[in-house]
Amino acid sequence: MSAAANRIDEAAARVLTAAVAAAGLIGGFAVAVATGSRPLGGVVLAAFGLSCIAVWLRRDGRRTAGLLTFAGLMAFAVSHVLGLVIGAWPAVLVVAAATAGLCWRVSDSRRLAAPVSPGLVRRRDHAA
Repeated sequence: MSAAANRIDEAAARVLTAAVAAAGLIGGFAVAVATGSRPLGGVVLAAFGLSCIAVWLRRDGRRTAGLLTFAGLMAFAVSHVLGLVIGAWPAVLVVAAATAGLCWRVSDSRRLAAPVSPGLVRRRDHAA
């Protein structure tokens, strides 16, 4: 593995995707509300989501990336339904918190618990 790839793996190991995922849900909705443009809010949400997916793929593998991507998409859908019951902003905050908790549990906490040694990033569900 090259030195550049090692640096990328080490950087990916330190990313807190829980915060990125929550910020994407909240920020995407905030942009949609502030601008009146749902598509623009969707672009913000997608940018944050794609960032998380890139980290999960590199750090955790396809299985984990797929699971967390599906969870993020479901959170987005559930926020719309939940918004009818408790209001839009509370719904977004609830699903953002739930998504962050899942990202932390499935990915982030496992990466931060073990120190990253140069040249070695363990991927759980695919070969390095």
